[in-house]
Amino acid sequence: MKIDVITLFPDFFTSGLQSGLLGKALANHIATVNLINPRDFALDKHHRVDDIPYGGGVGMVLKPEPIFAAVNSVSPLPPRQVILLTPQGSPLNQTTLQDLATNYQQLILICGHYEGVDERIRSLADREISLGDFVLTCGEIPALALINGVVRLLPGTVGKVESLKAESFEDGLLDYPQYTRPAVFQDLEVPEVLRSGNHQLIAQWRRDQQIKRTQQRRPDLWEKFEEGRRQNTEE
Repeated sequence: MKIDVITLFPDFFTSGLQSGLLGKALANHIATVNLINPRDFALDKHHRVDDIPYGGGVGMVLKPEPIFAAVNSVSPLPPRQVILLTPQGSPLNQTTLQDLATNYQQLILICGHYEGVDERIRSLADREISLGDFVLTCGEIPALALINGVVRLLPGTVGKVESLKAESFEDGLLDYPQYTRPAVFQDLEVPEVLRSGNHQLIAQWRRDQQIKRTQQRRPDLWEKFEEGRRQNTEE
């Protein structure tokens, strides 16, 4: 997969793209990330990429010309998606990450900044994505989160594919509790069932814990899970 990032701050990605499994995946060419600075496409000698908003107001707005030129400079590798990172977008979730990792060869990520982007920039995007109902200082933070979430789903990034199948959100539920040695730490014990060696009981315990945690911590997810289960039963 090829990921092109339109960003005013390429240095922001330096550490994140070199660390952990993401860094290894990029080093092994499972995916490539290309950082493009729209300042290189600015039309004036000062390389301005922002201007005051029409109609007045506080802050500066990202100009359309450098962003359009930056996106158009990218060689297309279909199927591709152009994504604008903005608080006004749809919340990023595991289903979206699965879709992007499975169905596209190229992602172009536009990182917003300043007070916002010129509305015409939205016409470039196939979809708009947000990390949630809050505002950040820049679009680079959600862009890095999206890159991490997508690349880890690509074949070869995670050593054991089975570990991807039992994670939070993969089947609509949160993950079950995990334990390792020692069996007792500060009077806190690993549940006896996990030390029993009975794989059937362990599997049932883990499923029960997934259900319990989802009901307690994310009733919204549990409601969706129950709705999906009812629909499958009706079919």
